[in-house]
Amino acid sequence: MREQLLAARRSIADDVRAGEARSLTEHLDAVVSSGSTVCAYVPVGGEPGSIEMLDLLLRRTGRVLLPVARTTANDSPVALQWGEYRPGQLVAARFGLLEPGGPWLPATTLAEASVVFVPALAVDRAGVRLGRGRGFYDRTLVHRDPRARLIAVIRDEELLDELPHEPHDVPMTHALTPGRGLIELGGGA
Repeated sequence: MREQLLAARRSIADDVRAGEARSLTEHLDAVVSSGSTVCAYVPVGGEPGSIEMLDLLLRRTGRVLLPVARTTANDSPVALQWGEYRPGQLVAARFGLLEPGGPWLPATTLAEASVVFVPALAVDRAGVRLGRGRGFYDRTLVHRDPRARLIAVIRDEELLDELPHEPHDVPMTHALTPGRGLIELGGGA
């Protein structure tokens, strides 16, 4: 299923992807409030979103944290660290990611966020999220504030009726899509 979803994303024309990114950005007013801390991500490959979305989040909230992905010596994923987003200061990192330069904050910093935007290949109506399969977010979301909104950012057709899940999966509370905006999911806390 991951390969099918990734192939579908790769087939999207650049102008369609850019239009969807603009639409996602337009929906942010309904999602964030001023003076809050938001965790987000820098989209890579065909992931929905844009740097402009991060810029708007920073102007709107005042603090945007981005993930820093690291592994152990044997290449096992560990919980994500976080870094402050500063426009124009992202650095190339492993896995084709762009990350903030140091200093980095511990995984537990996630608890300061009222909204966490989570990359996803798909999410279902119960909140089950399909990621890329490495487990970085599974290891990290346990540190969230239980009242935080966990928002899977996806394309409209990536909201599915049902996905397989495992006991360690943390359900998303919402999905954000270009066409439908913010959607509350059944698994939300």
